[in-house]
Amino acid sequence: MSTVPFSERGGKARGCLDLVSGRFPAFVFGGRLGALLPVFHFHEVTRDDLEPKLRHLADNGYRTVTSDDIAGYVRGRITLPARSVALCFDDAWKSLATVAAPLLKQYGQTAIAYAIPARITEDDGSGSPFVTWPELTALHASGVIDVQSHTESHSRIFTSAEIEDFVQPGYDATPLLNRPQRSAVPALAFVTPADLGAPLYAMRSRMSDAPRALVSSGAHDRCVALVEREGGAAFFARPNWRQTLAAVAAESPAPAIESADDQQRTIEDELARSRSILNQRLKTASVAHICLPWGISGRRTEAMLERTGYRTAFANRLRGQHAVHAGDDPYWLKRLPNHYITRLPGHGRQYWFS
Repeated sequence: MSTVPFSERGGKARGCLDLVSGRFPAFVFGGRLGALLPVFHFHEVTRDDLEPKLRHLADNGYRTVTSDDIAGYVRGRITLPARSVALCFDDAWKSLATVAAPLLKQYGQTAIAYAIPARITEDDGSGSPFVTWPELTALHASGVIDVQSHTESHSRIFTSAEIEDFVQPGYDATPLLNRPQRSAVPALAFVTPADLGAPLYAMRSRMSDAPRALVSSGAHDRCVALVEREGGAAFFARPNWRQTLAAVAAESPAPAIESADDQQRTIEDELARSRSILNQRLKTASVAHICLPWGISGRRTEAMLERTGYRTAFANRLRGQHAVHAGDDPYWLKRLPNHYITRLPGHGRQYWFS
C-alpha cells in the first residue's frame, strides 16, 4: 500500500513543525522584514478579501515582482528594491479575471498566475470555473498578470492497488483539483461526483516520486453501472453497499504499477507540454517558471525541470524558510499563505497576537 511521506502532507502537525523550526520569517511575528522576498499565494478570491491586502501593500510602498525577477534574484544576477513582494494566483480561476486583475491594476500591482492548460476551455459554454483562453490571453497581454505554468493537468494519480473508499453522495464537496485522474492525456479524464460507486485508491501528486497504479477502467465502469442500476444515491442506504462494490471491483485484475521509464517519460511530458501549450496559445516565450501542484516535487520532477526549460519552481520541501532568499535553490522555492500580507511592516500592520 502506498503511503504519503510527511513532506507531502499539510495539516496541524506540519504547521507546528514549521513553526518550531523557524521556517516562518520574522516579520510574521512582528519582526523586521530583513533581506528576503516574501511570496504570497492565492487561489479563488473575493473583492472583500483581496482589496485590503492590496491596499496594505500600496499604502506602505511595497512593489510587486515578476517570475523573471525572482529567477534573477535567487541566482544573484539582480538585487531587488526594498519592500519587494510577489503575489501568486494558482490555478487561474475565474476570479483572476473578474476580481484580481481589476484590483491589481487599481492599486498599481502585478501578479503571477500559474495556469493549467488542460483545464482551460475556449469559451464559457463548458461551465468551467477557470478563465477561458481568450481571458488568459488578455490578462497576459495586459502586463498585469505574468502567466506561468502549474503543470499541464494538475493531477493526482492512484498509487496503490488497495481500494480505500468509493465515490459516494457528497463527493461534490471534494475540491475539483483534488479529484484523481482516471486517464492521462490525450484521453484526459478525472473522477467526478457523477461516478457514484467508483473505487478510490491511495493517491498522490503526479509530480511526486510515487509510480502510478494502472487501475482497470473495468472496475470503475462496472461499479458505476451497478450503482446506477440499483437506484443511484439510494444504493448507499443499503447496509452492505461497500461489500457489494468491493466484490464487483475484485472481478477486475489487480492494478499493475507503471515502470520507472514510463513514470519519468510521463512527468517530462507533463512539464514540457504545459510550457509549450501556454507559450503557443499566449504567443509568447515567457512561460519558463512553474509552481508544482500542492507544492509537491519528487526526484524525477526535480531532474526534469531544467531539462524541460524551467528556470524556477515553487515546491515545498521540509527544509528552508517560507520566503525567497538570494542563493536559494531555484527549483525549491517556498511561499506563504496570503493572510500574512497584512503582517508586513507598515501602517495598519496586524500582529500575530492581535
